[in-house]
Amino acid sequence: MSELLNVKNLQAGYGRAEVLTGLNLRLRQGEVVTVIGPNGAGKSTTLNALMGVLPSKGQIFFDGEELSSLGLEERVMKGLALVPEKRELFTTMSVEDNLVLGGFRPMRLGQSDWRDGLERVYELFPRLRERRAQLSGTLSGGERQMLAVGRALMARPKLLMLDEPSLGLAPLIVKEVFRIVERLREAGVSILLIEQNARAALEVADYGYVLETGEIALEGKASDLARDPRVVETYLGAAKKG
Repeated sequence: MSELLNVKNLQAGYGRAEVLTGLNLRLRQGEVVTVIGPNGAGKSTTLNALMGVLPSKGQIFFDGEELSSLGLEERVMKGLALVPEKRELFTTMSVEDNLVLGGFRPMRLGQSDWRDGLERVYELFPRLRERRAQLSGTLSGGERQMLAVGRALMARPKLLMLDEPSLGLAPLIVKEVFRIVERLREAGVSILLIEQNARAALEVADYGYVLETGEIALEGKASDLARDPRVVETYLGAAKKG
């Protein structure tokens, strides 16, 4: 598998407060990579910096190009897609209209078959097909997450970045969300997954990073991290008790 993302010495923060102090991260084509860690470690900051939402220092190589000088819209056009923690749907618009808006990138690239993405999303999320005329603001939490992921997929991204997709969802819905991640992985979608549910994240990922106080404290194959005593004690033990 060829390298899709290579992040070197990424530094980012909010105002004078530096959150990331020199993060290094790699992801290969078709791979699911997860970043786990405690609250405040810089997980969401990482995605916002990669997306261009936050200013950052360091180098971001994506699909062979250096993105650091590019803005948010340019990064979207290059093939980055972020599903933010708060989903940020257009709540007064229908499910299908939200999805159509997600097709901005292929439409702008002149891909005349961009609407075919709707059928692919509906195959992945049959519930969205049932609710396609419904206002997105009336959906359940799980359905909103499906719509947020579906809208991102409409952009035909080279890399899908998911920020805490299980946050605030009931346990049964969390299982469904991670089944979706597995299906996307099987379909060859490259995914960078930020997640507090370390156990579930390591089960679906190929490779993992443990982020603590703005730096990578540990990395390795996801299966190896799931057995690492430090990870088990700090992240998986708590999940087991809870």
